[in-house]
Amino acid sequence: MLNISTDVLVYGQNKRARYISELKEFVRFSSISAQPQHNEDIQRCAAWLAGHLQKIGMERVAVMPTRGHPIVYAEKCHARGKPAVLIYGHYDVQPADPLGEWRLLPFEPVIRGDNLYARGASDDKGQLFTHVKALEAFLQSGQDLPVNVKCLFEGEEEIGSPNLPAFMIANQQILAADCAVISDTQIPAADQPAITYALRGSINFELEIIGQKRELHSGVFGGVIHNPLQALCEIISQLHDSAGHIHIPGFYDRLRRWDADERTYMKRAGPSDDKILRDAGAVKGWGEQGYSLYERVTIRPAITVSGIVGGYQGVGVKAAIPTRALAKLNFRLAPDQDPQEIDHLFRKYIERITPPGMQARIRTFTLSRPSLIDREHPALIAAARAYRHGFGVAPVFLRNGGTIPVVNLIQEILHIPAVLMGFGLPGDRIHGPNEKFHLPNFFKGIETSIRFLAEVSKWQRVSVL
Repeated sequence: MLNISTDVLVYGQNKRARYISELKEFVRFSSISAQPQHNEDIQRCAAWLAGHLQKIGMERVAVMPTRGHPIVYAEKCHARGKPAVLIYGHYDVQPADPLGEWRLLPFEPVIRGDNLYARGASDDKGQLFTHVKALEAFLQSGQDLPVNVKCLFEGEEEIGSPNLPAFMIANQQILAADCAVISDTQIPAADQPAITYALRGSINFELEIIGQKRELHSGVFGGVIHNPLQALCEIISQLHDSAGHIHIPGFYDRLRRWDADERTYMKRAGPSDDKILRDAGAVKGWGEQGYSLYERVTIRPAITVSGIVGGYQGVGVKAAIPTRALAKLNFRLAPDQDPQEIDHLFRKYIERITPPGMQARIRTFTLSRPSLIDREHPALIAAARAYRHGFGVAPVFLRNGGTIPVVNLIQEILHIPAVLMGFGLPGDRIHGPNEKFHLPNFFKGIETSIRFLAEVSKWQRVSVL
């Protein structure tokens, strides 16, 4: 391990109380990218983050506009002949709904025990902030950064990063680096770090079924006129067969089949069925037969109905046939499925199974490809060594069922590997009520980030700068 001045590590340890206070400031911004009424909160959060980066000693700090929400950029590039590391994170958060299920106010952070509760605490403000504080530990303790560093913090990850590709293409030279590090994933437990080497792709759809021109009395027309809400349910019921297999023709044609060695490794390194069920707060699993729960959520695709709207939603009942109904669907794709092809297959299948007299309308929101990263790449090895020092134990290499669109963008546009070095926990309730971040992971994450930068500086290669 490269010798790191003890001043850097001690600085981080001595400033923990302030770090927590600043993290609280960060999560107080209701930077919900999906809701236009929070656009001003997004702007204020971006300005706060940029100001903070400038305060700790970063350079060329800028809030850079896009067609949507802004990107915060900063750099410190004075390590001649050393590699460059791009740190990615996102400062936008998911909506807080349903508000009634929060035990605390979602944007009023509270510490209970070892956990900080707030929307965005784990996804992704707390994890992003580990790197910011690692940079501060170098810059404010009098030791130069061992590598060149660039920060790219976006405000649209939770809505699929629609403007990030154009930004990255237009700024390839500015963003040029030897590797990227992203902390937006989870580790199995507080005492077991993990490096994510595979992610599923995703597509988000709205499926709307439209029936007759006006709402009808169910006593006069019930049993005569087909109900769009019922038709929608019939369509949804045909997305899977009784064994949990997705029923769309051609859906599995490009799906990669994994050999016995990979499945054996996954069984040894990954969580058990019981662990996944405990983390989910469920008593029984569901899905494709012939696969473990870990395999189902990583190397197999999935379709989730995330919302249905149709008919009367008020108090009591209303005897009426609605004119339309809508479902929100999330597809998760595994290597080597192509989102564009799956989009086409889905539309073709819906056209075929839509009941007579009904009209189907499909809106596609986001498409992201699956990601696969070489476990033997030097950047991942550097992360493994950093984890060993930061957490006191070697990490495991895991697949993740989620989607991080920027991983593919980094690989395809910048042509560099992305290191997924997470600090969240399975019980952090990201995207749900009562989200939290385990503060011991915050502090271990800061040291891990410090160690990672030091490890990357040992690479015997010419910097891109």
